[in-house]
Amino acid sequence: MKAIGIIANPASGKDIRRLVSHATVVDNNEKVNIVKRIILSAQGCGVDRVFIMPDTFLIGYKAIEDLKISKELKIDVEILNMKIKGNVMDTIRATKIMEEKGVKCLVVLGGDGTNRAVAKSITTTPLIGVSTGTNNVYPEMLEGTVVGMAAGVVATGACSIDQGCKRDKRIEIFKDGQLIDIALVDCVISRQKYVGSKAIWNIKDIDMVIVSRAHPASIGFSTIVGTSLIVGKDDDFGALIHVNSGNKKVRAPIAAGTIEEIRVDEPRILKLDEAVCFKPTYNGIMALDGEREVPFKVGENIEIKITSHGPYRVIVDRILELAQKNGFFET
Repeated sequence: MKAIGIIANPASGKDIRRLVSHATVVDNNEKVNIVKRIILSAQGCGVDRVFIMPDTFLIGYKAIEDLKISKELKIDVEILNMKIKGNVMDTIRATKIMEEKGVKCLVVLGGDGTNRAVAKSITTTPLIGVSTGTNNVYPEMLEGTVVGMAAGVVATGACSIDQGCKRDKRIEIFKDGQLIDIALVDCVISRQKYVGSKAIWNIKDIDMVIVSRAHPASIGFSTIVGTSLIVGKDDDFGALIHVNSGNKKVRAPIAAGTIEEIRVDEPRILKLDEAVCFKPTYNGIMALDGEREVPFKVGENIEIKITSHGPYRVIVDRILELAQKNGFFET
């Protein structure tokens, strides 16, 4: 079976940052169009089956209906038979089910938060992240047709996964020695006490930012590091920076259209597997990839480290170049 999976998050790109910044809204009708293009191009590149996560907007159902009406659909496209709750657990469960069904490539439409949810349960299946969210440091801006082609190359085994994919870094969070959560891009230590609307945006409450990658051309809290130190996604290190302390000030794009002047100290490089340990002196919360997720209390033993245990990311340009060299596109 030459199968791929598609997870399209209907909630991505719609959080509170639409109210406190000028972030783009990728509406769900456009996600339907992207899914249609992915299906058709994957079909044209040899994929014979597609699995899609069910969702509250019926993105998969609408894509299938449109393609059947136009009589363009020639392969089996199946919506997973699973109950949905309309929250992040849908993405986590769908990822597990798709891997159990043997998909060879997983395409994810969402932002950093959606891709993080997939990364929490994915094992060795190659991943293509398509940017349709708010913070889009991890997923890329990719045309759906090209995404479907790359997924088809992977699913048909036309190229070596070792050559066309890269295992990403991730940030691991431990409490009392137990792994409790992960982030793909950044972990923010905040004095805010409640999850609330999840998205974090108040700079004054932030004490520290730990990143697996950082660049001034990105958007979000990783840029607080990126304005002083560039950390590439393929570098074998990450970095840490203390916020609202130190004698240095930087201008960082923490949200779309929002440049903040922030007081920081010098960033510190973190080697892979190097532990950052601290006992909080206040109750607060950790935001992972832009969303408040992990509350902590005074005196808890917190350990954070960057590892190379992230998902296998398909390098789209490289996989298509390899396919061309192998004659994949010749008929």
